[in-house]
Amino acid sequence: MGASGLIVRVPPAQALVDDLRLRYDEAARLGVPAHITVLFPFVPPERVDAAVLARVRQALAAIRAFDFTLTSVRRFPATAYLAPDPPAPFVALTEALVREFPEHPPFGGEFDSVIPHLTVAHGDADGATAVERELAARLAAHGPVRARCVAVDLYENATGRWRPMHRFELTG
Repeated sequence: MGASGLIVRVPPAQALVDDLRLRYDEAARLGVPAHITVLFPFVPPERVDAAVLARVRQALAAIRAFDFTLTSVRRFPATAYLAPDPPAPFVALTEALVREFPEHPPFGGEFDSVIPHLTVAHGDADGATAVERELAARLAAHGPVRARCVAVDLYENATGRWRPMHRFELTG
């Protein structure tokens, strides 16, 4: 049985982080692009049907596209990530979807709050520390990453590799 998740792809960040993600984040090696997770885990891929897609579309219907920047490097114990500014629109995306799909809490309900982030290194504290330093240097040289959230993408990994399944344009 595979898994699925709803994400916001961040193409403007790829040049800054892709080489690090490929080394330090298994999801990148399995096909997940630079992104900010909106809701994971989501409905198993084999259960995603027209009704599920319609419910996602309805949950996101009132949300407008928005601009954000990736301006700072932050940490969880074994994760280094870029933090979006402002974070509130990402939290709003998650909350809208959880209202429609309460049986799918973010990260399986493991955490008390939603902290939007673009993971660059995950799973190893030493690797995350090295990536944190490298990312800070890259941001200092490059400046903040400016992006626009115009859609939420549904990705699935029924084959063991992540691939896009559906795209939900934000038109609110």
